[in-house]
Amino acid sequence: MSLLRLATAFSGIGAIEHALKRMRVKHELVFACDNDPHVKQSYFANYDMDGSRWFDLVQNIDGKKFKGKVDLLVGGTPCQSFSLVGKRRGFKDARGTLFYEFARLVDEIKPKAFIFENVKGLLSHDSGKTWEVIQNTFKELGYNYYSQVLNAKEYGIPQNRERLFVVGFRKNKDYKFPNPVELKIAMQDLLDDSIDSKYYLPEKGIQFVTSQKNLDKKYTQINGRVALCQKANQQFNWHGDFVFEPAGKVPEKYFLSDKVAKYVMATGTKNFYSKPETDLAVARPLLATMAKMHRAGVDNYVTRSGRIRKLSPRECLRLMGFDDTFKIVVSDTQIYRQTGNSIVVNVLMGVLRNMGISATKIDL
Repeated sequence: MSLLRLATAFSGIGAIEHALKRMRVKHELVFACDNDPHVKQSYFANYDMDGSRWFDLVQNIDGKKFKGKVDLLVGGTPCQSFSLVGKRRGFKDARGTLFYEFARLVDEIKPKAFIFENVKGLLSHDSGKTWEVIQNTFKELGYNYYSQVLNAKEYGIPQNRERLFVVGFRKNKDYKFPNPVELKIAMQDLLDDSIDSKYYLPEKGIQFVTSQKNLDKKYTQINGRVALCQKANQQFNWHGDFVFEPAGKVPEKYFLSDKVAKYVMATGTKNFYSKPETDLAVARPLLATMAKMHRAGVDNYVTRSGRIRKLSPRECLRLMGFDDTFKIVVSDTQIYRQTGNSIVVNVLMGVLRNMGISATKIDL
């Protein structure tokens, strides 16, 4: 089985790397790049990377050194203003932008394929001129490319997150983006305290269940490997199987004070109105600025026993398709930012499969 040679620009916390890991695709990281030292800290903690293959600035990458050594190049640049001079609106018109740097790497490295990701608004940015430049640039570089807006909620993740994906191939290859799949989980299924409080025992019930006499007589069992024989009325008299969870599974710091809760549940000002809603089945798009706790018409909040809390960083990572093997090694503020800037892993997995990448073959 062949090895996929991967390079990434504007790498973030490695969504494509995590997608390949989840797909069990053998791959080699040729290089990665990001100008945020906190991102670098997260990346190095989670992937096989060293300083010789890491670049802080994309402008410092000499793509010619990697020509013929990369199968797949992946990146997504900020949707910044283009300075369009002249009528051609192609590769040269993109100079001075971060997109130009990505296109330059495609031109110099000539990977077999690339994935370019960006916000949906890129299509209408600067009255469509930005998207025109990007399309013409990929054509000039000689790549057969396909583009489509994909929503995370249509690929197994309960988050309403639309992003533009562009997939390009050096060879003439037909490509179809993955078909939407039925969403089978809700945001609540990814929360650490998703169990309704009514299923937790009161103090008297805890005393009964943990009684050594009842445990010895097999009236009750805690965290058992094989369940006791269930009885029709066991839920009413505290008999049967129970699961112990350590107290404070979600730290207190994620719960909002009364003052902050009042703020986030407000509708906003006359110039900006947002309908405050909590406990959504499908999450709103995760924002890089969510550490600031925007109102409940913008950010995601859940209620527990009458209290409002924000999502924890781990829960946000799950809503981006990162499983719990991902190590959090930076502050909450930084991981919120990194998560909000990332790409949904499940969407990338679908894109990769349709490109011809799997655990058993790589056909680019």
